[in-house]
Amino acid sequence: METMFKIQTLNKIAACGLDRLPRDTYEAATEILNPDAVLLRSADMHSMDIPASVLAIGRAGAGVNNIPLDKCTQRGVVVFNTPGANANGVKELVIASLLLSSRNLYEGIAWTQSLKDKGEEVPELVEKGKAKFVGPELQGKTLGVIGLGAIGVMVCNAAAALGMRVMGYDPFISVEAAWKLSHDVVKAANLDALVAESDYITIHVPLNKDTKGLFNAERLGRMKKGARLFNFSRTGLVENDAIKAAIAAGKLGGYVIDFPEAGLLGVDKVLCIPHLGASTPESEDNCAIMAADQIREYLERGNIRNSVNFPNCELAPTGKTRITLINNNVPKVISNITSLLGGNGLNIDEMLNKNRGEVAYNIIDVSDEVSDDLVTKLKEVDGVVAVRVIPECN
Repeated sequence: METMFKIQTLNKIAACGLDRLPRDTYEAATEILNPDAVLLRSADMHSMDIPASVLAIGRAGAGVNNIPLDKCTQRGVVVFNTPGANANGVKELVIASLLLSSRNLYEGIAWTQSLKDKGEEVPELVEKGKAKFVGPELQGKTLGVIGLGAIGVMVCNAAAALGMRVMGYDPFISVEAAWKLSHDVVKAANLDALVAESDYITIHVPLNKDTKGLFNAERLGRMKKGARLFNFSRTGLVENDAIKAAIAAGKLGGYVIDFPEAGLLGVDKVLCIPHLGASTPESEDNCAIMAADQIREYLERGNIRNSVNFPNCELAPTGKTRITLINNNVPKVISNITSLLGGNGLNIDEMLNKNRGEVAYNIIDVSDEVSDDLVTKLKEVDGVVAVRVIPECN
């Protein structure tokens, strides 16, 4: 009899994503006891009592600020996100925002609407008033892109196609991203060089202790006079008070953010978009499919792809018994595990070990069955956090 996996959904997940989970082996519902995994979008899990049965959490989106990562890591719960699934939707909104901000379209349209009671005077009033909304073209201007992940690369390439000079900065750019980047994109020597040279700057990095307040009064002061800043990543990357001060001083030409906060509403030259970056049916479908596929791959085969708290670790299934182990990344743990397996008469056919900071993940394929007694012994090895056995992994 095949294993029946239980999936708890904390948000509405696109049907095309849930369809990736076969109904004969998966049960998905909002209210479900002892789930094996959780699928969500923006639901806040920080105050949630996560059931002990949960092995994995799949976030249909890129940001994971709504998930208690430290607690999950300590318990051996693998957290997945879906990088790149909503990249095109965000890219399009960034390009739209470049035009909205540069050409003062939002302000101009709002002003035009205010003329609705002027009757036949409208054409003449428009011709007289349009000079207030003059703004520069994008072609030939410099766009600085901070963060060259899936979204950043797409923004770079699209802006270059519009005739902009594009500078990119990302000290941790992946080989895959580098291959996709247009050869017209210039590599910035450092962040401050990018800030000083750019007419427009767009941020595409995660929020963490190293990036919090990335754009403060000091960094904003290094920007060109009249330059514009775009934030489609996370609130907290930019200090709001510094933004308002830079605009009031005539230093900053505009700020567009996809994460509105009360302190920014109604501020001149600040355009607050109601978190629409990934609000396209295509993005929601892509994220749901990707999250469901990653959860299924982990539950059925123990493979990890796009985890934010554990290393990527994938081993092709051999049809044999598969043991997966999560452990603290300290000396002697692996040797103790392999000695224990050998001492119980098990020969290792395939083994893969990957680490990420203080944690490690192992996939071990063995020819024989693994007894409950051996599983107990493995869990008792000093440094081991979690053990799972997948019989006849295919």
